[in-house]
Amino acid sequence: MNSDHGPHRSARRTLLRAALTGTAALGTGLATGVPAADAAPFAAAPRKRPTTAEEALRELAAGNRRWRTYRERHPDETPTVRQALTTTQHPFALVLSCIDSRVAPELVFDQGLGDLMTVRTAGQVLDEAVLGSLAYGVLELGIPLLMVLGHQSCGAVKATVQADETGAQLPAHIQYLADQIGPAIDRTTSGDARIDATVDANIRLVRSRLAAEPELAAKVDSGELAVVGARYELTTQRVHRLG
Repeated sequence: MNSDHGPHRSARRTLLRAALTGTAALGTGLATGVPAADAAPFAAAPRKRPTTAEEALRELAAGNRRWRTYRERHPDETPTVRQALTTTQHPFALVLSCIDSRVAPELVFDQGLGDLMTVRTAGQVLDEAVLGSLAYGVLELGIPLLMVLGHQSCGAVKATVQADETGAQLPAHIQYLADQIGPAIDRTTSGDARIDATVDANIRLVRSRLAAEPELAAKVDSGELAVVGARYELTTQRVHRLG
């Protein structure tokens, strides 16, 4: 008759409070999308962000060195950074690269959230959507560096060269890619050497096209922007500039 009173009742209340507290904490973790134990962001010293093309190139070179020597830092992934990026972004480099799954700019340059703005198309092919996206990064966000990043053994370049040699018509929209890459074909070589040389020629061609865009050219002339070409080697994981 007295089972609902005294120490037994007090113990049940204590257990209920503990259960409710645990549920509330779990709910908080689910609501914020992180485990309750990790809900409170930890402080991290902010990285000094590059503000010029030269500084951006040095940072990308350092990041690529970490990548190819297996010393990645995976920067700018902390809860503090993620929270800060909900209201603003200040990427320091804009990278136009190939869609190849082995050449993700954030990985090969060991950069994190908010560091790079990337646009990826097969063979770094340009169209109006790509140009508009690149212009947004430069004109609206003030990014000082635009890099055209090609890579060793590019499938889009290989398909273009082979179709040119055989006269074959490529499927559907893939032919559009080949039409854009075609002017870069290096006809002074043959076989695998032609494909490799065309990779470089295509990088330079796309870079020159971008540098000639009037609004981008104005930024280059004023010293606010650098447009550079670079190539990623699958065999060494090294990125190097192309002159």
